Amino acid sequence: MAPVAPPPWRRAMVTAGAGFLGSHLCERLLDAGVEVDCVDDLPLAAAHDIAHLADHPRFRHLERNLARPGVPGTLPGPYDLVLHLACLASAAGSRQRPLDALDTASLGTRNALAVAARDGARFLLASTCHAEGAPGRGGADDDSRRFAETLTTAFVSAEEADAGIVRVFPTYGPRMGPGDGLMIPELIRQALDGEPVTVPGDGSLAPSLAYVDDTVDGVLLVAASRSVRPVDIGGDDGTTVAEIARKVLALTGSDAPLRHTGADVPEPPRPLTGFAHELFGWTPRTDWDDGLKRTIADQVDRRAAARCEGGRRSVPEAVRGTRHACSW
Repeated sequence: MAPVAPPPWRRAMVTAGAGFLGSHLCERLLDAGVEVDCVDDLPLAAAHDIAHLADHPRFRHLERNLARPGVPGTLPGPYDLVLHLACLASAAGSRQRPLDALDTASLGTRNALAVAARDGARFLLASTCHAEGAPGRGGADDDSRRFAETLTTAFVSAEEADAGIVRVFPTYGPRMGPGDGLMIPELIRQALDGEPVTVPGDGSLAPSLAYVDDTVDGVLLVAASRSVRPVDIGGDDGTTVAEIARKVLALTGSDAPLRHTGADVPEPPRPLTGFAHELFGWTPRTDWDDGLKRTIADQVDRRAAARCEGGRRSVPEAVRGTRHACSW
């Protein structure tokens, strides 16, 4: 389910657009005919997730640190959509770099809001489920996202501006980094390497995961609305970690053993997707087998490229032919 075409925007600015989620949003917007400025502090030569977009006539990569003073004046615009993903993208390293996370949430969000105010653009903050709860719980990463949400809400009140918040729950799919410590790429890596595939606890944990295409659908539907209240976008079909691990083993053809860590794992937050479904008709549609096939094929390709083998490595029969232009 994609947003209704044609989209209501001519030119969009996507912060942290060179990352996992950002690259897919840039790609989807370009496919819909929108001009896209990807604002990211990652140099284009190192931005592998958007390398395939570099020569697109409606795509520009603007290397900027959004948390620096004066940045709004260097962003040409005019934009009618500002997708602010920088707070979401900074979460992975925020425990190691808490000051960077706080700068991104405060100065970076303020600068992105300033661009939206300058151009009269719809502003959408991508936050996470961890923004809820009492301050101080979860450290600088969670507090930074709470502050970014507060800034966005204050912006709406003070400027009578068009701004909203989408809380993005964990997402998987092609272009996930294999070494970022996230569950799905780690399970795939272990299976492909023949290592024991580790499952936390007794395997009964059911993570709230959505495939990237479904997450992109949800984000753009919220962006196209005038919703002000936070909207949860996430999967919650009850599939357990043990079931996911077994699917990964089957789809990779791996005979690696399944190993339970035995460690207690806290129950993850659950998305409240009723609002997204009632207001926008959004619901995750990609089943686990399809999503994992595409993700495994992408991980195999990345490993082959990293090893400079000069050609496509042998891909398990079950995942061949599953890639498409709109995959993550």
